[in-house]
Amino acid sequence: METMLRTAGILLIALSVWSCNDNCTETRVRRNMTPVTISLLEVRKDLRTEAPRALEHPGKIYVRDKYLFINEVAEGLHIIDNSDPANPRSVAFVKIPGNGDMAVRGNILYADSYSDLVALDITDPKNPKEVSRVEEVFRSGQFDGGTWNYNPSIRAINAQKVTFVTETIQTNCEDNPTPNWGWGWNSVFAMADASFFRSANTSSAAPTSGGGGGDGQGGSMARFALYDKYLYTVGQNELNLFDVSTPTKPAFFSTVQLGWGIETIFPYKDKLFIGSTTGMHIYDNSNPAKPERLSIFQHGRACDPVVVHDDVAYVTIRTGTFCGGTQNQLDLVDIRDLNRPQLIKSYQMQNPHGLGIDFPTLYLCEGEHGLKVFDAKDPFNVDSHLLSHFQKMDAYDVIPLGKTLMMIGKDGLYQFDASDSKNLRQLSKIPVGSPAI
Repeated sequence: METMLRTAGILLIALSVWSCNDNCTETRVRRNMTPVTISLLEVRKDLRTEAPRALEHPGKIYVRDKYLFINEVAEGLHIIDNSDPANPRSVAFVKIPGNGDMAVRGNILYADSYSDLVALDITDPKNPKEVSRVEEVFRSGQFDGGTWNYNPSIRAINAQKVTFVTETIQTNCEDNPTPNWGWGWNSVFAMADASFFRSANTSSAAPTSGGGGGDGQGGSMARFALYDKYLYTVGQNELNLFDVSTPTKPAFFSTVQLGWGIETIFPYKDKLFIGSTTGMHIYDNSNPAKPERLSIFQHGRACDPVVVHDDVAYVTIRTGTFCGGTQNQLDLVDIRDLNRPQLIKSYQMQNPHGLGIDFPTLYLCEGEHGLKVFDAKDPFNVDSHLLSHFQKMDAYDVIPLGKTLMMIGKDGLYQFDASDSKNLRQLSKIPVGSPAI
């Protein structure tokens, strides 16, 4: 009898150990989406300048002279005095409901506010003033995967308020792990990564003409771009042109249908390079009033920002987005014949996001894996010329500015001294949760 009890006890302990080992702890971030309706009257009334505030959910970055503009996704713009990159200082926050993009010409800043295009006079960056508005020109969009649509019958925005819930659950270790898509029960499947989203004018772009001074610069995730006397904006399937020859009075000009899944726009010389979920579109822009398609470089479904230098286009595609896709790679594309772009070489990456080229230096954002710096002089051996890899930081997009480099990520804005590309030196950081005041 004693032997039987001892055996039963051993079995009970064994089962207990087996049961414990069979359970694993997993942390998941769930994305919840709640339908909301916002009247256009409310959207327009809520545009105002406020005191500086902390970064919470930074999106795109844009620089004009000594000022830096950081998008707070769907909420507005932080205006930063960046006279000293080692000591950036917030001067104001402009509340712009439904804002995701921006571009600056002279002292006029253009921003989207859900369905409207707004022009702001930023002569006094501490107190921007709305000077004009093109109403109800954008029909849809999304933030964090939550979509919004303009409802003309009631002149309102039907949107989805996105919240993120972090939860720890017990799972069976023997089961295959469930992909952490981050979708709540009431979420929808959206097909463009436009939340952390992101203007695409760079030092490589052709100079613009028209009054109001020069243009600013933005990152590779842009949906806004200035060229000649036009502001270009891309939606999910179209390119909108606004005449900004009188900068304070932008006027809708025309629409060019691009096809489905459009994400980013990068003007280079007299061409437009447009990223989509299925490939890179190349447009002849020698007549800025009427861009004409030349070709498409196709790849598997994925999000893909594009930057260009001379005869090479640099394209990243990644997994883990609403664009779909199963590859994480950097593609170098030969564009000497713009009618027949061809792949030079693909390089496997960890999770590439935005990128910037200050030839021969290529800056590539790897999301939670940090920032990588390559010497891209030899297009067939880029991966063997990794100059540096900054880890323990989140990297979403970059703006190379010659001697300095700006980088935005989920954890804040970083600035580097890039005078020696082999030895980047961090100058400053505006972390999420702390205003630069």
